[in-house]
Amino acid sequence: MKPTIGFVGVGRMGSNMARRLRDQGLAITAVYDAHFPTARAVAAELGASPCTELASVTAQADVIFTVVSDDHAQRAIFSPAGDSLLSNASGKTFINCATISPAIHLEIEIAATKIGAKSLEACMASSIPQARNGTLYLMCGGQKSVFAELEPILNELSDQGRTLRYIGAAGTAGQVKALVNMVMNINTAALAEGLGLGAALGLDLTTLMEVFSQTGAASRVVATDAEDMINREHTCFFSAAHAAKDSGIAVMLGAAHGRFLPLAAATKAQYDRLVTLGLGHLDKSGVAELTFPGRT
Repeated sequence: MKPTIGFVGVGRMGSNMARRLRDQGLAITAVYDAHFPTARAVAAELGASPCTELASVTAQADVIFTVVSDDHAQRAIFSPAGDSLLSNASGKTFINCATISPAIHLEIEIAATKIGAKSLEACMASSIPQARNGTLYLMCGGQKSVFAELEPILNELSDQGRTLRYIGAAGTAGQVKALVNMVMNINTAALAEGLGLGAALGLDLTTLMEVFSQTGAASRVVATDAEDMINREHTCFFSAAHAAKDSGIAVMLGAAHGRFLPLAAATKAQYDRLVTLGLGHLDKSGVAELTFPGRT
């Protein structure tokens, strides 16, 4: 029989992952979110139980996905005391999808193993449409045997496995994800500066965007973010606040290994500034609000 699935964190990413798995014939039996009305609405849509306690999710599901915001939230849901996903979790499996400090993935694997549970990190390098369509790019870390057990479920989220990668031991996928987001954020901030300077020079930005895409200035963010930067369309798919957090993880990893990352540090400073200005809710393309003339 197919395993039952629970979700902790059903914002735009988690809820769309749950919808995708439901559409593929998997039973979503339990849903939890720090904002209970969100959990209640998603649970009603999916035919799941809306949970007010983490332990209830563990009790009602075989495999539990966690999609939370940061290190603090991840540690809180796996707390060694009080309400926790680890309560009576023997035989259960956790798939942790948040972009967090890599060491925390290892902490969770150790804690889960001690009580007879299993854990796998499945870091995502995609956004909301890919979550809904089942084409997430997933980078996984943990025991290879656990990855193999979960592969049929993960395939349903990753274009039938075409965009699924096993990286290595716990924490390694988190390291790769930190580097992916570090480079993405640098490219985004650089694009914002290039377009912003082009605007200050009075250049035609549509032409400039096309030239960028056809020369050495090309990067994926030219296709995904340039038009939004020009039009000030910053509907959030990946927030500036998350960009600041993730660049910070990369800077922290660099410092721990004696590597100074000046571009990552400068990019983090730009996104930190957006957060300070109360604009952390904007998409990462919102960094252009700092670089275009006449804006923030």
